[in-house]
Amino acid sequence: MGWIGDSIESIRSMQIRQFLTQAVSLGMIVTSALIIWKGLMCITGSESPVVVVLSGSMEPGFKRGDILFLHMSKDPIRAGEIVVFNVDGREIPIVHRVIKVHERQDGEVDVLTKGDNNYGDDRLLYAQGQLWLQRHHIMGRAVGFLPYVGWVTIIMTEKPIIKYILIGALGLLVITSKD
Repeated sequence: MGWIGDSIESIRSMQIRQFLTQAVSLGMIVTSALIIWKGLMCITGSESPVVVVLSGSMEPGFKRGDILFLHMSKDPIRAGEIVVFNVDGREIPIVHRVIKVHERQDGEVDVLTKGDNNYGDDRLLYAQGQLWLQRHHIMGRAVGFLPYVGWVTIIMTEKPIIKYILIGALGLLVITSKD
């Protein structure tokens, strides 16, 4: 009958109480993941403590598919640091290196960024008329990375059907497990 047929038969033979127990277990797994994410946000001070490099603009240092771990401290941002930032009007954060720091008279710091593999600075990526990034644009500084692990995220984003199949299979597995 196959794996899918066996799974459907397993669901049919379940009692309501067992089904509810499995559904609650699935809910607890999802809730635990969200709690861990929120905890990481508090510990790192970053709104997104883990990001995936989506382009080759930081090669050879970081390649597409690398996962970066971010931390946002109160220390001033310095030239040479790798930061992840959001630009007004763009949804996807950008990972680039700080190439210039401009200290204003009020003590705040503005930064200019550039991808290691790009020819020019990022002013063309910034919002129209914006020449510098302010602190509120910066999501965090890269403090570590895992090579290639982010490819899972890239594949699921570029091919959504794979994401739905994987989520469905995992959900079915959790619901039909007899433990």
